[in-house]
Amino acid sequence: MRWDNLSAPPDEGVPDRAAPATPPLPLALPGAVTRTFDTPGFAGMTFHEVRAKSIINRVPGAARVPFEWTINPYRGCSHACVYCVAGDTPILMADGRTRPISELEPGDRIYGTQRRGGHRRYVVTTVLATWSTVKPAYRVTLEDGTTLVGSGDHRFLSDQGWRYVSPDAGRRRPLRCGERLIGTGRFHEGHKGSADYRRGYLRAMAPGGERADPSVATDASDDRAGPSAVPSDDWLLGLLAGVFDAAGTCSSDALRITVDDDGLRRVTTALDHFGFTFVREDHNLPGRPRQLRLTGGLRERLRFLHLTEPTRRRGRLIEGVPVPRTAAPRVTAVEPLGLELPMWDITTGTGDFIADGVVSHNCFARNTHTYLDLDAGADFDRQVIVKVNAGELVRRELAAPRWRGAHIAMGTNVDCYQRAEGRYQLMPQIIAALRDFANPFSILTKGTLILRDLPLLRQAAGVTRVGVSYSVGFVDERLWRAVEPGTPSPRRRLGAVRALTDAGFPVGVLMAPILPGLSDSDESIDATVSAIAAAGAVSVTPMALHLRPGAREWYARWLGREFPHLVPRYRELYRSGAYAPQSYQRELTARVRIAARRHGLHRAERGDNRRLPEPGPPPPATEQLSLL
Repeated sequence: MRWDNLSAPPDEGVPDRAAPATPPLPLALPGAVTRTFDTPGFAGMTFHEVRAKSIINRVPGAARVPFEWTINPYRGCSHACVYCVAGDTPILMADGRTRPISELEPGDRIYGTQRRGGHRRYVVTTVLATWSTVKPAYRVTLEDGTTLVGSGDHRFLSDQGWRYVSPDAGRRRPLRCGERLIGTGRFHEGHKGSADYRRGYLRAMAPGGERADPSVATDASDDRAGPSAVPSDDWLLGLLAGVFDAAGTCSSDALRITVDDDGLRRVTTALDHFGFTFVREDHNLPGRPRQLRLTGGLRERLRFLHLTEPTRRRGRLIEGVPVPRTAAPRVTAVEPLGLELPMWDITTGTGDFIADGVVSHNCFARNTHTYLDLDAGADFDRQVIVKVNAGELVRRELAAPRWRGAHIAMGTNVDCYQRAEGRYQLMPQIIAALRDFANPFSILTKGTLILRDLPLLRQAAGVTRVGVSYSVGFVDERLWRAVEPGTPSPRRRLGAVRALTDAGFPVGVLMAPILPGLSDSDESIDATVSAIAAAGAVSVTPMALHLRPGAREWYARWLGREFPHLVPRYRELYRSGAYAPQSYQRELTARVRIAARRHGLHRAERGDNRRLPEPGPPPPATEQLSLL
C-alpha cells in the first residue's frame, strides 16, 4: 500500500498537536498525520496517527496464501518477538569497518557513491535517517556466495544500471540472473579476539613480545617453537594486523606493509596462507626495509582490513576510488521468500550506501521516492502507524459497488490485537462493519484483547463465517519472557482460546515457533499440546523455528548469549539455510501428532479448513503466520 493511497486529502487532516519525537514521516500529501507522540504507557514507542485513504488491501498474487484480501489497521507492532527482528546486513563505514544496518544512527559516516565526470566514485556520506519496514522479502544470491535480502522495490546497482529486486517490477527494470552487482565485493568476517590472535599481534609489534608479556603464554604458535609448529589462522591474522599497525599504510590506490628481513618470511607466509597476492617494491636492495604492496585492487584491500582488523584507522580511506563495473560477481538467483520480513533502511546524503559489498539505493529515501509504503518511516518494533479512520473506511469500501463480499483475513501482517488496540479500539468498528455487511472474515492473533469484542464476534458469526486462530508455541513462562516479551503469556492466550471455544467458536492453534533444544523436548511438546487440548482448541498445527536472513544472525547472537551450549546444534540444523531439515520437521510433526492423539486432539491436515464452515476457522494458520 503506497503513501499516496494512505494519505487523506489536506482538508481531511488535522494539524499536528504534538511535536514528533523522531524525524517526520514521508507523506505524499500534507495533513495526513493527525498526531505524532510518545506516551509513558508505551515506553520507547512512538505513535503516528494517520487518516488513511483505503483499508482493504489485496494480497499480492505471488503470495502463497488461501485468501486475497486483508485489513491492517496498524503498521508496526509492540509484540517485538525476538525471532522477527532483522537488520544484520553489514554496511561499510567511513573508517573501513562494517556495522549492521540496524545499529546505524543519524550522523554516522559511511561510504556511498557519487558521479564525478563520467565515473561513479566512492565518497564518504552521512546517515540522515534510519528506520525499519515490513515488506514481502526476496533473496538475491551471487556467484561468490553473497546473499542479499530486500523488498521487491529495493534497487541494487548492476553493470546494466539500477535494477529492482522483484522480477514482477512491471515497467521498472528488474534484476536478472547473469547481471553483475557492482560494489566493493563481499565483506569478510574478521578474527574472534582469541588469545592466539593477541600472541600473533604481539609477535609483530615487538619481536619477543610474547615472552616479555607475562600475561601471554608461549606455545607452538610462536614461529620459534620449532620447524614442526603450525601457526593457527588467528595467530597469522594477529601477525598481519600487528605488522600493519606497526608499519603499514592504506591509501585510495594501495595497501603497503613494511617489514625487516627477519619478519619478511613470516609475513609472506601469512599472506600466502590467506590467498593474498603481493609484489616486492624494495627491489631487494641491501640496507633497505622490505616493502610489500597488496595486489588485486580495492576488494583485496578491504578483505585484508576486514580479516585482520588492525586497530589503526588512519589512511584507510577509499575516497575517490572509481566504482568498477568489471569482475563483479554475477547474480545466480532472485527468489521470493514467500513471507514478509522487517527490513531496515537508511537515508544518506548520496542516496545510496554499500550493503555487504554491493551498491544499494535508498529504496525509501524521503526526498526522492514517491512509491512510499505505509510502513516506510516506521520502526517496526518501536513506532506504530495507526489508521485512526479505519472504521469509517471499512464501511465505505464494503458499500462500494465493486466489492463482492470476499473473505477478509486480519492479523496476517501485524497483530490487530496488539497492545495499541487497547488505546485506539479500532477493531470493534471494523468487526461491526463486517457484521453489518455480512462479510466473512478471520483473525489470527496472540492478543487476549480479542475477548473484549466477543459479543461483536458472536453477532457477526450469526450472519457470516467468522474464524479465529491463536499462536501458542510453548507454555514455558521463562522462555516466553525471553523470546516474546511484548505478548500475553501462553497461559493467558490459552485462557482466551477457552473463552472463545465456550462462546461457540472452533479455534485452531498454531504451535509455533517450536525452538530446537528449548521447546522441542517430549516433555515440552506434551505439556503444550495438553494445555492446548484443555483449552478446547479443535486443532493444533506445529511449526519449527525458521531462521530467515537477518533474523538468523540476531537469533544466533541471542542464543550464544543465553544458551551457548545449543550453538553447535543450531549450526548443524540450519547449516543449509533458513529451515530445519525435513527429517527434523517430520519427526517434530509426528511427535506433536502423537501427543495430540494422546490428549484427544486430532491435528487438522493441511487444507482441511480452506473452505470455512458456518461458522468455521480461518484459512490454515500456518500460511497466515508466514506473513508475520
